[in-house]
Amino acid sequence: MVFFHFKKNFINKKEYYLKNLFFFNFFLTFVFFTSNTCVGKTPEQLINESIAKYPGQCPCPYSIMTNGKKCGKRSAYSKLGGYEPLCYESDFIGKKDKRLNTSRLINNIRIIDGDTIHIDKIKYRLHGIDAPEMKQICEINKKKYNCGVKSRDFLNSLIGSKFVRCEQKDVDRYKRVVAECFVGNTNINKELVRNGWALAYKDYSSDYILDEKFASENRLGIWEGRFIHPKKWRKLNKAPEDSWIEFIPYVETRKYVKLVLEYALVYDWILNKKNTIRVSQLINIDK
Repeated sequence: MVFFHFKKNFINKKEYYLKNLFFFNFFLTFVFFTSNTCVGKTPEQLINESIAKYPGQCPCPYSIMTNGKKCGKRSAYSKLGGYEPLCYESDFIGKKDKRLNTSRLINNIRIIDGDTIHIDKIKYRLHGIDAPEMKQICEINKKKYNCGVKSRDFLNSLIGSKFVRCEQKDVDRYKRVVAECFVGNTNINKELVRNGWALAYKDYSSDYILDEKFASENRLGIWEGRFIHPKKWRKLNKAPEDSWIEFIPYVETRKYVKLVLEYALVYDWILNKKNTIRVSQLINIDK
């Protein structure tokens, strides 16, 4: 233990002890912080420490299980919620000092459309809003434009290269995380509606109704012209029930699948007298 001694010519002993106490406390504080912070540690060292603290055998996708195989999607890193070990250098910020980002910086952001983003491996559907679809066309002064692309571009301008934080509300039927997302203190969901590039999704939430009213009154975004509600547009542009057949890679296979479906349809009509209209509009197969 180190004590700092001062010159003996201090007359006031109280001052002498106070100065000694000050330097002693400073010394202890210095020792504590230099021994407990991650300053000077490389990402590799911090990753190894994080993996060592994980109680199971699958902290990261590249970890090896007892059977000799990689953990892959079974790893804690790949699963939503729960323990979040550090596995890659992308989990860090500040390449100069390489310090740990305790908020878990999300670097890999992909903007799908005006209300859907992918962050790392997680698909997020923005809560309480409904943006125009990517192929949706709107109109301003009798001039048509792609409002779906405009909505996506506005979302892109909000996010840029900034840190995005999302708070989960639910999980939808497509297994997307329904969330409210933020850039700093800015609510992305709210900004999209308030600037007229998304509508309040009243079927699921009433959070942004006032923001929609503001955009409508000030003729912002799609409110500047004419548009169809995204929900109605999806219904009008819904693909036929058998459109999935066209995604089958081989022509002969497609023909075979169509034949099977047609025979099944006719058989059902013979037995149950159903699908009369559909039977009369059988799929045309090129021979």
